Amino acid sequence: MKKSVIAAIAAAGVVGGAVVAHGVIASDNVPVVYFTKDISPAGLVRAYKALNWTPKGKVGVKMSTGESSKSNYLRPELIKDLIGEIDGTIVECNTAYGGNRSDSESHWAAIRERGFLDVAPVDIMDEEGSMTLPVHGGNVLSENYVGTHFANYPSYIVLSHFKGHAMAGYGGALKNISIGFGSSMGKKWIHSGGKSKESMWGGEQNAFLESMADAAKSVVEYVGRENMVYINVLNRISIDCDCDGNPAEPDIHDIGILVSTDPVAIDQAGIDMVSVADGNEKLMKRIADKNGLHTLEAAEKIGVGSRKYKLVNLDEQGEK
Repeated sequence: MKKSVIAAIAAAGVVGGAVVAHGVIASDNVPVVYFTKDISPAGLVRAYKALNWTPKGKVGVKMSTGESSKSNYLRPELIKDLIGEIDGTIVECNTAYGGNRSDSESHWAAIRERGFLDVAPVDIMDEEGSMTLPVHGGNVLSENYVGTHFANYPSYIVLSHFKGHAMAGYGGALKNISIGFGSSMGKKWIHSGGKSKESMWGGEQNAFLESMADAAKSVVEYVGRENMVYINVLNRISIDCDCDGNPAEPDIHDIGILVSTDPVAIDQAGIDMVSVADGNEKLMKRIADKNGLHTLEAAEKIGVGSRKYKLVNLDEQGEK
């Protein structure tokens, strides 16, 4: 970037360390999003600690294990110290499409190949099927389907690689707690806008986006807001998701790490940062083409979180 991300956002009206709402100063009753440009194992741990969060019981670390070694998933060497800090378990679900993670046997092989078992225990949460979560006051869905092992973790860190997505426009915390937590059947249910548990194809786009928001609401309400925190890593920001085995090379330089207790706020902050980044044209077009911001709109509408946030630059605060 030509200037620091905080300076660029400030120039656009989103002021680092101040309360923001798409560039408009808002009330003080908004969530905090912390930022550091230090994308390193130590930077990840420091950003997490800024939340002063105390997990309850066993901690699941929800992240993507990536479709291939070429995918831009978060590498084991980056996340190892964070997972060790909270004695966490990496949790995933099988995919709803072809590829090397669509069944547990091949998914375990991919997990071993990528080196995740070298840094932490791993749990494929839908290896023994699905469980149903109710959706209260959703846009489209009345129920959501996650892996049965989902209930085994009283606390979750949602560790997301922020990037583009061929169907949702972008992928961050909201995608990770909706499609990501969805069992293979649940992923099909969300993608189809609640029309099918057998196929993910053929649904209406806005119904898909609204179903992601609904699924996210069911997850947050089941676990409890106080028992979930969110980390978005803005590196290797391709227009393609980590579910793409041969993604496009990123046009955007690495930006940094965001952490928050609000999944909507952290994704909005990621969008705001990408929107002022050099080389963002392809990603912003993909988000616009897929109406990707509608997921944020739909999630805020049903109370999943706030698009308004206070951005705090950890790099200006020194060690906490």
